[in-house]
Amino acid sequence: MKEGKEFTLEELQSFNGQDGKPVYIVHRGRVIDVSNSKLWKNGLHMRRHHAGTDLTTDIQGAPHELDVLDRYPQVGVLKGVEESVSRPMPAALAALLERFPMLRRHPHPMTVHFPIVFLLSTTAFNLIYLMTGIPSFEATALHCLGAAVLFTPIAIGTGLYTWWLNYLAKPMRPVNIKKRLSPLLWLLAVIAFIWRLAVPDILHSFRPASLVYFFLILSFFPLVTIIGWFGAQMTFPVEKD
Repeated sequence: MKEGKEFTLEELQSFNGQDGKPVYIVHRGRVIDVSNSKLWKNGLHMRRHHAGTDLTTDIQGAPHELDVLDRYPQVGVLKGVEESVSRPMPAALAALLERFPMLRRHPHPMTVHFPIVFLLSTTAFNLIYLMTGIPSFEATALHCLGAAVLFTPIAIGTGLYTWWLNYLAKPMRPVNIKKRLSPLLWLLAVIAFIWRLAVPDILHSFRPASLVYFFLILSFFPLVTIIGWFGAQMTFPVEKD
């Protein structure tokens, strides 16, 4: 590691780009001055990364290569932190990512939309059926529910992969919430799907069991909304005043 001034985390926080101060960030123990980057105006990058902090983990999930940091001067090192070696990766996976770079960023964003759409559509088409009495809407809801049962585990799997690859499986509140609610959502979808196949007229002739089934279907909406909210928060965080 290049020698230079040693900074503590507390000292680093003052180099946040505010009030004309320099914009410093840390990557693997290196303190880098990115004041000349237009993308770090006022010490905030992409509305989510703040200057004066250690961004080693966050940069793992960035859409650019690490050599971008080499364009800016290193002004020192973070006290008590040695530059770590790259996290070992299985050779087969490294070769796959080299051949198909899109697999580093895109699998989860590509797959997660399917269970979201299908589960919300299941709720919507069942509501339309109850309002209109047209059986084709209820049949469409069943088809959407079946697709959701299929795609939800795929979305969960790609989500865990992205978390491991881009965030080093770092404990994160949004991920912890998604890890708890996503399997629950899938389990409820499986129960509803099997129930509907076993009792095709569950909503045709309304009875107590129909009410339970109906509320089971309605539960998809808040669960999908919560899971989607925390997932989006990782990419498009809400700014705090």
